Amino acid sequence: MDRRLILYLHGFTSGPQSRKVQLLAARMAQRGCADRLICPQLPASPAAAIALADAIIAKVGAGRTAVTLAGSSLGGFYATWLAERHGLRAVLINPAVVAAIELERYLGPQTWLYSGEPFEFTRRHIDELRALEVPRLADPARYWLLAEEGDETLDYRQAVARYAGAKQTVLPGGDHSFTRWGDYLDEVIVFAGLV
Repeated sequence: MDRRLILYLHGFTSGPQSRKVQLLAARMAQRGCADRLICPQLPASPAAAIALADAIIAKVGAGRTAVTLAGSSLGGFYATWLAERHGLRAVLINPAVVAAIELERYLGPQTWLYSGEPFEFTRRHIDELRALEVPRLADPARYWLLAEEGDETLDYRQAVARYAGAKQTVLPGGDHSFTRWGDYLDEVIVFAGLV
């Protein structure tokens, strides 16, 4: 029997402890599929983050497991590249669209939000992001965009244009954290085919 799971990719400086991951994990536990969520701590290097996600997909995919990606902000950028590479479905939450440009302002010392550990975001990381840009989507129907117009960090209109042809849920107000995430947990679980 085929198994299905969600591989969640967090945003820049975030981690598995984020509110969105914790809410999704709790809802999946309530629905009897707690063991179907994977959310690794991604490294600062985009190339290393993609290599880690690729290794997870290869490992779980070998056992007839269907993976749905979920990515928030920078994680949405990563999810897009991985979805194109592996032909997967992806839920994108206020995703970064042009990550190399959008993250340029964060060059220099940074701190992981939940561990407090410092790291350096470098010009090499920007180059790694450029190498992950996807010129066009092979099948927009595999994507679901969740965006709030009040996102103060990224321009939601770029995501709307980028994911034209995809399922789109664009809500007024809100902010970069996607304040209404809790309202969509069940739909995300259904989109991933877990129920």
